[in-house]
Amino acid sequence: MPNSFGLNRSLGGAIGAIAVVSVLSGGAVLVTLNHLREATEARGRSSQVIRTIGELRTTMLNQETGLRGYLITGRMSSLEPYQSGRPALDGAINRLSALVGTDTEASHLLADAVAAARTWQADIAETAIRGAADPATRPEAIRVEADGSGKQLFDTFRQKLAAIETVEESNRLTQNERLLNAERNANLALWLGTLLTLLICAGIGLAINRLIVRPLLGVMAFVERVGSGNLSQTLDARSSNEIGRLGRTLNGMVAGLADLARTNRAATNDLSAAAAEIRAAAQEQAASVEEQFAAVQETAATVDEIAHSGVQTIKRANEVIATAQATTQTARAGLRAANDTAKAMDAIREQGEQVAGNIVALSEKTQIIGEIITTVNDISERTHLLALNAAIEAAAAGEGGRSFAVVASEMKLLADQAKGATAQVRTILGEIQRGINSSVMLTEEAVKRAATGKTRTDATVRTIEEMASRVEESAQTFQQVVASTNQQQLGIEQVTGALQNIRQASQQTAAGTREVETASANLTELSQGLLALAERYRL
Repeated sequence: MPNSFGLNRSLGGAIGAIAVVSVLSGGAVLVTLNHLREATEARGRSSQVIRTIGELRTTMLNQETGLRGYLITGRMSSLEPYQSGRPALDGAINRLSALVGTDTEASHLLADAVAAARTWQADIAETAIRGAADPATRPEAIRVEADGSGKQLFDTFRQKLAAIETVEESNRLTQNERLLNAERNANLALWLGTLLTLLICAGIGLAINRLIVRPLLGVMAFVERVGSGNLSQTLDARSSNEIGRLGRTLNGMVAGLADLARTNRAATNDLSAAAAEIRAAAQEQAASVEEQFAAVQETAATVDEIAHSGVQTIKRANEVIATAQATTQTARAGLRAANDTAKAMDAIREQGEQVAGNIVALSEKTQIIGEIITTVNDISERTHLLALNAAIEAAAAGEGGRSFAVVASEMKLLADQAKGATAQVRTILGEIQRGINSSVMLTEEAVKRAATGKTRTDATVRTIEEMASRVEESAQTFQQVVASTNQQQLGIEQVTGALQNIRQASQQTAAGTREVETASANLTELSQGLLALAERYRL
């Protein structure tokens, strides 16, 4: 029966089944493990409750022992077990209350036990301790402790704790059963999942053997027959999966190979004849190309000599041009220096004229200063005369004019100092005037010399300009010569390049002719090999 499913779909379904079984078995195992964890936690809580109940009994027993030791000995050190037992009892009660939690029955039992313990501490222990502290009431305290009420409270305490233990033991047994059931369920889920997985794997192995391995063995045998040259058989490819499509593709390929082998036999015979004709034509062409190559070699040697002499001529002309250009640059540099000198001379002359103008203006100002000094001198003389008159009038006035005489004396002194100062300033102005006159003469001489230097510099500039223009004309002439020589050289290089191309083309043609001859020989051998190869296939 032909298979209507693809390999990928079949394998995908098998893998999906394994995945579903794995998920289901894993889920079952997780559920059982969750039950196992809950039962373990519950059992652990019950064990903790039982241990805490034992701690409660121990703390109460320590308190009772400490109380009796104190009543017997009367020493406070004997009360140490009682005193340390009280906080221990409180801690145990708190831990047990937390462990019991929301369990109503255990909570009521614990409350009754705690009430009995607190009553014993308050009514029996504390009363006996207070009474034993006083020797007069000590016998009464011993009687209170020995009375049966304390024993009844202890019995109630023990009974309630024992009831809680009974409940927790029952819970622990129940949790043990849950643990056993959970372990059995987990083992069962693991074994069932493993068994189903093994069964599915076995089914997948059988399916792979039927759908893949056996068809592939047939395909490999067919390919081996084709490789040995047998193209007369076909492969059974009735299935619609990937291997069936592979078989139909191989059948088409083998049919194409058979057609190719038939065509190759006919083409190989034609190829052998054409290769023989090509080899004969290549040999004739090779002889002609050798003769052409020898003629091109002689022409290229002659052109190379002409090109070498042209290169020497251009080299020498370039050297002359370089010398002319260097001379031109030197002349231009001299021309620039002469122009700079002329400009500097003009600047010196202008600055000399400005200095002369400034000195003349300064001379005029010194004359004005002299007039001002004359005026100041007149004022000082008049002040001196006025001070003299004031002194005379003060002397005539007697005692009343004494202070005025002092003022007149100071005015006379001031007038004398002003007169002496004007005399010094006049002397200084005279020296300044003589210096100004000397500077004016020197400045005029410098301006005349700058004008003479400007004239000589202009003559030098004209000479350098003429020399630079002549050198440039010579350089242009040599450049024209070099340009014409370069054009000739370019023509020679073009001819040389053309000859080189012809020579290379001749070499390539000769090499190509030899390669064609070799290729024709190889083509003959190839055609013979193809013919032998085509004979291998049985059609």
